[in-house]
Amino acid sequence: MNTLDKYKGCLIGGAVGDALGYTVEFFREKEIFSHYGENGITEYELRNNKAIISDDTQMTLFTANGLLLGAKDGSYIQSIYDCYKEWFITQNCDYETKSKIRSLLSSWLMDVPELWKRRAPGFTCINAIASGKMGSVRNPINDSKGCGGVMRVAPVGLFFKDTIKISQTDFISAEASAITHGHELGYIPSACFAHIINLISHTDISLKDAVMDSISHTKKLFKNCKHIDYFCQLMNTAVKLSRKNIPDLDAIHELGEGWVAEETLAIAVYCALKYENDFEKAIIVSVNHNGDSDSTGAVTGNIIGAYLGIESIPEKFLENLEIKDVISEIACDLYNYTPENINTKYSK
Repeated sequence: MNTLDKYKGCLIGGAVGDALGYTVEFFREKEIFSHYGENGITEYELRNNKAIISDDTQMTLFTANGLLLGAKDGSYIQSIYDCYKEWFITQNCDYETKSKIRSLLSSWLMDVPELWKRRAPGFTCINAIASGKMGSVRNPINDSKGCGGVMRVAPVGLFFKDTIKISQTDFISAEASAITHGHELGYIPSACFAHIINLISHTDISLKDAVMDSISHTKKLFKNCKHIDYFCQLMNTAVKLSRKNIPDLDAIHELGEGWVAEETLAIAVYCALKYENDFEKAIIVSVNHNGDSDSTGAVTGNIIGAYLGIESIPEKFLENLEIKDVISEIACDLYNYTPENINTKYSK
């Protein structure tokens, strides 16, 4: 499979899960299955003929833009933070504001009108960025372990191929999440997530082996952290549950609801492993539960999309997906980047 197909599969797959789950993000299971039937939501609910993405995909794109801006001089985390600050503007101003401040902006995504929409952004992300302070692993800004950190960092796993060690990629992902989420479990899952994405995007490793390798490396990278054993235990539970013949909801209930980062990743890993050859089934299971459906859907989509590639995504999920072309363009830019081909789109 062409590696570019994996990049596109990862980012567009994440947007698919996000858009499908966004409709039922705040629904309980009883409401979902009562309204949509025994299989839950399986098709988009369109608004103005579009499947609407949430803040999960918005922030994923701004993470990617930050990586591409930072690649010129290695200022990845600062550039990601700068892009998050610009995303923050889109959540608090209208598109017409752009013309007044365009010369001050770094991200070309600010030229995309659809991204100037407030799509239920997480309070932690909003409040952390509004504070004017940039959190880090060593200097946390708060004690949040919400899933707003992990749901946005798939581009980190995609971007770094042979340029740095995979452990460095993992730590960059953790730092990107620690900008807004200071609890150990707010950023440790991000390192593990990036590790999975990096392996399945650039090698022929099996999905299960990629997950197990990510757990092992994350435990070493954060060996002195108070919550690392709990995190690894939860991840191992997700792997074991994916191999059991039990109802999906029973498995997901054992893992949590996905409002916090470690549960989001565990649910996504369960769904991707359980249905590792069926994008549609993995996505449907990942959003039809009591919890944070758009985030569990997005992370599942990132994983299974990267593993199976863009061709695995049914046309019904590609048609009408909001800003699909923008997402595809970002995926291509991440894939094609070299120091030689950087252009004005990613120049500060």
